[in-house]
Amino acid sequence: MRKSLQTFGLSLFIILAFIVIGFGFTYGIGNPVPWIMIVLLLALPYAHQRLTEKRFVTWSDDLSVGIEAIDDDHKRLLGLINNLQNAVYYPTGEAFERQSLEELVAYTKYHFEREEALMEKHGYADLEPHKQQHEKMIAEVERYLQAYEKDPESTIEGLTRFLKDWLIKHIRGTDQQYSAYLRGKGER
Repeated sequence: MRKSLQTFGLSLFIILAFIVIGFGFTYGIGNPVPWIMIVLLLALPYAHQRLTEKRFVTWSDDLSVGIEAIDDDHKRLLGLINNLQNAVYYPTGEAFERQSLEELVAYTKYHFEREEALMEKHGYADLEPHKQQHEKMIAEVERYLQAYEKDPESTIEGLTRFLKDWLIKHIRGTDQQYSAYLRGKGER
C-alpha cells in the first residue's frame, strides 16, 4: 500500500507540475513559476537516483576476502539483497517480494554452511564463534520472518535493512579475520 501511495504521489506531482507549467506560460514567458517547475522536474531523476543509491549495495574490493568462491557468494548475496530492496521500494507485487525474501534467506543459509565447511576443513580455530554469529543472525531473521507473516508491509523494510547492514558488517569484520588463515592454507 505504501509503495502504491508513493507512486501515486509522485505521479500526481508530475501531472500538477505540467499543469502549472502550462498555465504559468499563459501569463507570459517571463513568469518564473513555470521555469521553477521545469527545474524541479529536471532535478527529479537526479534526486531520485541520489536517494535510491544509498539503499542498494554495490560490490567493492574492500568486501573481498580473497577467496573466489566466498567472494562469489557474497556478490550473490548482495544482488539478492538488492532484489529485495527493489521489492521494498517499488511496486513489484507481493509474489516478487516473497520470492526475493525466500531466495535471500535460503542462499544465506547455504552460504553459511559452505563457509563453515571451508573453515572446518582447514581447522580454523575461531570456527565456533563464527558459527555462533551465523546462528544468531539466522535466529534474528526467523523473528523478522514471523513478524513478516503477520504484517508484511511494516516488517519488510526493517528486515531488508537488517540483512544489508549485518552482511556488510560481517564481511568487513569477522569474514576478514578468517581470510588470511584460509588463504594461507591454499584457498584462493
